[in-house]
Amino acid sequence: MEESLEKIAGAPAAVLDKTVEATTELVGQSAHNQIKKARGYWRTLGPGLTTGASDDDPSGIATYSQAGARYGFQLLWLSLFTFPLMVIVQEMCARIGLVTGRGLAANIRIFFPKWVLYVCTILLFAANTFNIGADIGAMAKATQLIFPKANFAMLVFAFALTGLGLQIFFSYERYAKYLKWLAFILVAYILSALAVRLDWTDLIKHTLIPSLSFTKDQIILVCAVLGTTISPYLFFWQTSQEVEEQIQAGKTTIKLRQEETSNHEIKKMRIDVMSGMFFSNLVMFFVIAATAATLFKGGITNIQTAADAAAALRPIAGDYAYLLFAIGIIGTGMLAIPVLAGSASYAISESFGWKYGLFRKLKEANAFYGVIIFSTLIGVGLNFIGIDPIKALIYSAVGNGLVAPVVLILIIALSSNKKIMGNRANHPVVSLLGWLITIAMIAAGFATISSFFIF
Repeated sequence: MEESLEKIAGAPAAVLDKTVEATTELVGQSAHNQIKKARGYWRTLGPGLTTGASDDDPSGIATYSQAGARYGFQLLWLSLFTFPLMVIVQEMCARIGLVTGRGLAANIRIFFPKWVLYVCTILLFAANTFNIGADIGAMAKATQLIFPKANFAMLVFAFALTGLGLQIFFSYERYAKYLKWLAFILVAYILSALAVRLDWTDLIKHTLIPSLSFTKDQIILVCAVLGTTISPYLFFWQTSQEVEEQIQAGKTTIKLRQEETSNHEIKKMRIDVMSGMFFSNLVMFFVIAATAATLFKGGITNIQTAADAAAALRPIAGDYAYLLFAIGIIGTGMLAIPVLAGSASYAISESFGWKYGLFRKLKEANAFYGVIIFSTLIGVGLNFIGIDPIKALIYSAVGNGLVAPVVLILIIALSSNKKIMGNRANHPVVSLLGWLITIAMIAAGFATISSFFIF
């Protein structure tokens, strides 16, 4: 009788033990599957992520900081507006690289008059070089905010040499991983924004409802935001990196790279591009939000550089936001400078038919690496010959304003051509959207350039 009672009493406990065991196993399996999915997603990310992250370079952060400091939350809608524009353009660039097996400049050289390519390449090189100079200077100034006794000249040379060393002496596989992980430094800007008090109701309202004052200064700033988010160097870098990825996967000849592009490759590329552009615009959103919630409300509206924004944050938002913002400037510069120099080198090397590619060693592609070194050293020199970094960015903006619309026209023509792209040519709706973006960039470029020479 007692044994029967013990069995009856022990039955619920046994059932409970089995239930707990089964639940634990189920939860463990679910967690394992989630980790597996996360790893798969991380492996999918590549050129799209690094291209998007490099768009938030110190000069871009300076532009977004100006938008927040000068107009508060009013221009937050730009972060939402530019996202689909960037996705459409960069997806076309990536698709050109995947299908043709060549970089953007190489395709332009084959299918368009060479003088068009040479003009675009020269302007791209000039704009990128001025941008490199401004970014290196911004990184040095940001470092001095953290270490006031650091020597400016030493920092400029240290950052330049580090960037060159990574590109020249690292294998492409290691270098691509470096860029991929470095993209996470952008999280510093998000954390700096979360470190201050944000009015989320007002913030969401200005994000969803576009607002413009139509003043000269605001129109110029809006054009600057468009110019810094949809920049020519991103077009060339994205296309060339897709080719580098193919070479890394064993497709070492044009013929192999031009084999039928699978649906899986296209899907993977689109996930990568959308993720990178979303991350880029998310950072823009939080930089504008952070400076609007602190500097604009504190009456500090005259921000010229990203370092100015970081320094101004300290007395208002505290050491935490200030430190994160300064670290973000240094990290994004280390990501963007190689991309700026590399994209110019891809364009020039492909234009003249030189051997190119980060997968090659220095002795195999002297001219390609020579352009990278030359561009970086000129950028370094700009910090010591009396050219104001703001003027350098102005020259860069003018160059981009001239190049971007022309290159966009060529990108749409290439990606829409069925003789070149086969069944991977643009859908008519994509082409239409591309032309609308081009018209917008022509208007923005004209307004930007006019503001420097007319007003």
